[in-house]
Amino acid sequence: MARKALKFASWTSMALGASGVYLYSNKYLDPSDFGAVRVGRAVATTAVISYDYLTSLRSVPYGSEEYLHLRSEVHLRSARRLCELCCANRGTFIKVGQHLGALDHVLPVEYTSTLKVLHSQAPQSSMEEVRQVIREDLGKEIHDLFLSFDDTPLGAASLAQVHKAVLHDGQTVAVKIQHPKVQAQSSKDILLMEVLVLAVKQLFPEFEFMWLVDEAKKNLPLELDFLNEGRNAEKVAQMLKHFDFLKVPRIYWELSTKRVLLMEFVEGGQVNDRDYMERNKIDVNQISRHLGKMYSEMIFVNGFVHCDPHPGNVLVRKHPVTGKAEIVLLDHGLYQVLTEEFRLDYCHLWQSLIWTDMQKVKMYSQRLGAADLYPLFACMLTARSWNSVNRGISQIPVTATEDSEIRSNAATYLPQISQLLSHVPRQMLLIFKTNDLLRSIEVTLGTRASASSFLSMSRCCIRALAEHKKKNTHSFLRRTQISVSEAFNLWQINLHELMLRVKGLRLASWVSTLICWLMPVSH
Repeated sequence: MARKALKFASWTSMALGASGVYLYSNKYLDPSDFGAVRVGRAVATTAVISYDYLTSLRSVPYGSEEYLHLRSEVHLRSARRLCELCCANRGTFIKVGQHLGALDHVLPVEYTSTLKVLHSQAPQSSMEEVRQVIREDLGKEIHDLFLSFDDTPLGAASLAQVHKAVLHDGQTVAVKIQHPKVQAQSSKDILLMEVLVLAVKQLFPEFEFMWLVDEAKKNLPLELDFLNEGRNAEKVAQMLKHFDFLKVPRIYWELSTKRVLLMEFVEGGQVNDRDYMERNKIDVNQISRHLGKMYSEMIFVNGFVHCDPHPGNVLVRKHPVTGKAEIVLLDHGLYQVLTEEFRLDYCHLWQSLIWTDMQKVKMYSQRLGAADLYPLFACMLTARSWNSVNRGISQIPVTATEDSEIRSNAATYLPQISQLLSHVPRQMLLIFKTNDLLRSIEVTLGTRASASSFLSMSRCCIRALAEHKKKNTHSFLRRTQISVSEAFNLWQINLHELMLRVKGLRLASWVSTLICWLMPVSH
């Protein structure tokens, strides 16, 4: 034990020393935003968590009830320490913590439930800092640009906050303003995380979390460029313009920069707020279907995926003119662009999962990097047990017992999960996060794993695969054959959906008749 502790200390010291020399030589080291307190806090938290795991479980038989109980306690203590570190160091740390908190069916429940609070504990910049960013980026004072500007932000996130304002022409807008220090701190925070993850790997070789650092390294610069976010918003609005239920706020380019984004102000309730929907007579099942259609189209057909659909970024409202229910999609900083090869393999995999073709489930899981861990991969992707995957995820509804089993297995198979996440294509990591965020919304709305969501996915898969085949043939006859096959497959799905609705109506009729028979009206 002493040898391991000494090894950990020496590796950490060497790594921190090397990173310090690197930062100083490149003139990155600024004590005001990367001081000893900030680094020391991260190092101390990592050391305490590592020591807790090493000492608390060493004398307990692996797999025993006592071991499982103690492991859960260590997970919870460690998650709380990690959450405190994220809140204290803010910025990038909160962003990475939020990412971990979204991996519901991948990480132990002690971590995901604890880290979820980070969505509501993001830092706020002062009005003086807000004025400074606007002055530096737009070259004017707030009163020169706006008729009114609310001092209290509508919401604050890890990288920015949003204020409501009114332009001099009377238009109400939302102003997204980046926290002033986050740009300078982000690269240093990622370097610090990289050092700590490498140090922890020396103690726990079976845990591979470098994928998390790699993702942050790749995605943070994109999320910190608000002009990129504006372009993403316009691209997805154009891409999904055939969905009349989708609203993407328009961008005011003349008053937008890399750190300031001006958007149309759109009001609505969060997508997981059932009370808001009931008050406004918005059909919960319809919203769930719309959400499924929208994301199936993004993933399977277009390969351009909004990867941060937590409830604060997905609003619902009644259209002020038509009165139809709409989904308002916000925060377009993080998108995953899928390669064609990945997108088509992913289409085939979901088709195989929906129609319970286990040979193809194995084949396409392995094509996506799962190797011999393909059963675990399928379970992580669907958030279903291996038994349910084999019996048909579209046939058997998920139960509370199964959901609990999946969550507890996330702790049991954590080494294998971390190994799997380090080997799958990088595109898969944000897809996992997106899937779990969408499932969390469905659970809150009570529409989890409905047949209609699988049918929407299957339609998009059929269209995407047919389009690919047509694109790769010049034969008119072959293209006609593909189109006929596509139309027939879509007709089969429509027929299946119709039968499900008829069954549902028949069941509702039977239930109504039974209630009337059991409780006759008294005269």
